[in-house]
Amino acid sequence: MRIAYFINQYPKVSHSFIRREILALERQGFEVQRIALRGWDAELVDAEDVSERDKTRYVLQGGVKELLMPVLQVLRERPRAFFSALWLALRMGRRADRAWPYHLIYLAEACRLLPWLQAFGAEHVHAHFGTNSTEVVMLANALGGPAYSFTVHGPEEFDKPQFIHLGEKVRRSAFVAAISSYGRSQLYRWVDHGHWAKVKVVHCGLERAFHEVPAVPVPSVPRLVCVGRLCEQKGQLLLMEAARLLAVKGVAFEMVLAGDGEMRGQIEALITQHGLQAHVRITGWISSEQVRAEMLAARAMVLPSFAEGLPVVIMEAMALRRPVLTTFVAGIPELVRQGENGWLFPAGAVEELADALQDCLAQPVEVLQRMGEAAYQRVLVRHDIDTEAARLAALFKAQA
Repeated sequence: MRIAYFINQYPKVSHSFIRREILALERQGFEVQRIALRGWDAELVDAEDVSERDKTRYVLQGGVKELLMPVLQVLRERPRAFFSALWLALRMGRRADRAWPYHLIYLAEACRLLPWLQAFGAEHVHAHFGTNSTEVVMLANALGGPAYSFTVHGPEEFDKPQFIHLGEKVRRSAFVAAISSYGRSQLYRWVDHGHWAKVKVVHCGLERAFHEVPAVPVPSVPRLVCVGRLCEQKGQLLLMEAARLLAVKGVAFEMVLAGDGEMRGQIEALITQHGLQAHVRITGWISSEQVRAEMLAARAMVLPSFAEGLPVVIMEAMALRRPVLTTFVAGIPELVRQGENGWLFPAGAVEELADALQDCLAQPVEVLQRMGEAAYQRVLVRHDIDTEAARLAALFKAQA
């Protein structure tokens, strides 16, 4: 079966789960066309991402001017479908997070997408994230293109469901994949009960390389790692406040922030303000192998997020037999269990975060080892990429 994947930006350092999904589907016999709006000039540190970029077609690589001819071609060849899609695009621009001219651009992007799908022979299109990428494939479908589906991750889609017309996208889709039961419940809120059956849970998965890494003993050094983009939703500013509390108490610790992002300057300023230079290190963007090395060199992984879907980095840490300290928001408690394979604390609660960090640092290595093994067993059952891709494959085949 030939399917197309349409993504806003691909490949991307923080979206390696999409690459894993595509490669797993290809192992199961699918032919997958990769199309993205942008990403051809992104800085990539992973060799697999570089390889994926070479396989991807980019809608905006030639600039917006390259969209004019496809629009005219579709208008000439399919006038009725074009005006129907135009009306849909204008409706999507009402009470939306972006003004209606953006939605006309999405229509133009759909016109450019359409001949690529036809030339490839795509029988189905799948998008990731229920924002503009899903609107483009929905408009391509309205122009006469193949049926579409999309994966909803959160939290962005759930922050503004009415303004991205999430319900309309679900109603017109063949099916929707939610990455957690929590995500499924949020989608139920925005469509009638008659559409609930098309909302399926398909977890993000890890490839065998993560599951099959030989067990590395938990180190005795009091080191913790936080992996993720340095941004407001991941809670690194709160983590620095908790680190200050530990330092004031005289607790020995090291904190590695593996990643980079728009809030790096603010985080560095807070590190200086609190005198944490001897405790905290920021790596900047690093490869998947380097992330793995940082996780294995730490006692546990901490992610004090304010909003999430179900972070893949938590799965990765658990697959490496490291317990996780994180917040009980969204789909996280479906995977992390308090006292069994990690610590859960309220989002935004600096004292509770500091207490969890101190408790983790005080635990004997043997206890952390047992928690890490429990984490490994749980993620192995719930997040194997080939198992999850098989579920997605069955949904694609059901549309054929």
